[in-house]
Amino acid sequence: MRVNIGLAQIYPKIGSISANLEKHLDYLERAIEAKVDLLLFPEMSLTGYQVQDLVPEVAISATEDDPVFAQLLKISERIDFTFGFVQLDKRNRYYTSQAYLSGGKCVHIHQKIYLPTYTMFDEGRYFDQGEQIRAFDTRFGRVGMLICEDFWHMSPPYLLWLDGADLLLLHSASPSRGLNAGDQLASSRWVELVNQAYASIFTNYVIHCNRVGYEDGKNFWGGSSIADPDGEFLLSGTYFDEALLVQTIDLGQINRTRGRLPLLRDERPELVLKELMRIQNKD
Repeated sequence: MRVNIGLAQIYPKIGSISANLEKHLDYLERAIEAKVDLLLFPEMSLTGYQVQDLVPEVAISATEDDPVFAQLLKISERIDFTFGFVQLDKRNRYYTSQAYLSGGKCVHIHQKIYLPTYTMFDEGRYFDQGEQIRAFDTRFGRVGMLICEDFWHMSPPYLLWLDGADLLLLHSASPSRGLNAGDQLASSRWVELVNQAYASIFTNYVIHCNRVGYEDGKNFWGGSSIADPDGEFLLSGTYFDEALLVQTIDLGQINRTRGRLPLLRDERPELVLKELMRIQNKD
């Protein structure tokens, strides 16, 4: 089965739901015209990243009654897609969330688990932590979604792998930091290495959408990519500029790679659980 993946590498306008919704609808129409089956938007695509004290003003409810969410549900009748937003729950808590919409319905919402509070980051001050890591079923097979910092910890992608996810969808607002030899950004190089490592270790597709643009002195580098189950990039390297990137993936490659490298078959989660319990209960 071949799937046309789209990556909407956009520059959101901070704090402007209306402008960002218009941009989402425009990219979705362009993706439909390009025959994209599944389109990814980056982390906080509907609000911008550095919202801080604007959080209560830009938060939406993930229900049909919310006018913004309702418009996105409507267009999902024509294309599957993910988008990032500030989610308000019934008890007035705020989450960095990513929704997967398909067929006019919300299939799954992931709430960011790990909220960075180091160097330039201060997410723990404004958002609550998610409490679940779940894979879910789509028309393309079983999928797992994560948001930025979640992916830099080994446990979330590992749990999604064991929960049956064959596509790992990574959404980020990753800023530029440092330079390597050859003037490549240290932050982009590190992320790309992690994506390739996870794709090859889990023999999965890793599909990553990162934003571009500037906010509060931060520059976001883009570089959205797709790594195949062999850990090779099928698509990568469009930095700093807005773009709609399209790449066809072959889901049959998952079976071919796992036949050659049966890491999933030989994994021992019961041993991992036993040792984690020992470590957790150690005096």
